[in-house]
Amino acid sequence: MDIKLFDSELKVMNVLWREGNVTAKYVSEVLKDEFGWNMNTTYTLIKRCIKKGVIERSEPNFMCRAIIPKEEVQIAETDELINKIFDGSVDKLFATLIDNRHISKEQIKKLKKMVENLE
Repeated sequence: MDIKLFDSELKVMNVLWREGNVTAKYVSEVLKDEFGWNMNTTYTLIKRCIKKGVIERSEPNFMCRAIIPKEEVQIAETDELINKIFDGSVDKLFATLIDNRHISKEQIKKLKKMVENLE
C-alpha cells in the first residue's frame, strides 16, 4: 500500500472498520462523541479519504464504505515503523517490545507458537 493515512484519517477509517458501511453523518456523530470533532472536520477528512481511494461514497445519504481492509493498513504502517525506527530490523522491534513491556506467560506462549508456525 503506497497510500499514507494520517492519524485523523485513521480515526475515520476505524469507525468504518468497526461499524461497517454507515453514513457520513453517523461517522461524524461517532467522532464528535469520541474526540469532540465538529461535522465539518469529519466531512473534510472523509472527502480526503475518498480522494485517496480508501473510502467509497454512495447515495442516498452519503453512505461511506472502507475500500481497503484494516489488516492492509496495519501491515503497511508496521513496515513503515520497522523501516523508520528500527532500521528495517524486525528482531530490533521485538527486542524493544519485550524489553519495555511486562509480558505475561500466556502472551509468551502465543508468541512462541507464532514463531514456531513460521519455521
